[in-house]
Amino acid sequence: MSNETRKPGDVLVRVGGVVFAVGALATLATVAPLLLGSDPLPTAAYLVSMLMGVGFALALAGLLRSARAQSRQATTPGT
Repeated sequence: MSNETRKPGDVLVRVGGVVFAVGALATLATVAPLLLGSDPLPTAAYLVSMLMGVGFALALAGLLRSARAQSRQATTPGT
């Protein structure tokens, strides 16, 4: 663990990265049977693949929140 303080948006970026990774693995798992010529996976596997976009959106929201907080801090007089 580090001694750095958490900034606004850090948690969203981390969670978004994890959700994106889960979605990317699910995408690889759903595409592999199609390329190998075997039976496709059930629909639920394709739905889990959509987590890739959700993770990207969460990480982007975290980055925007962090940037907004940083610009707000830069414009505050006396800091």
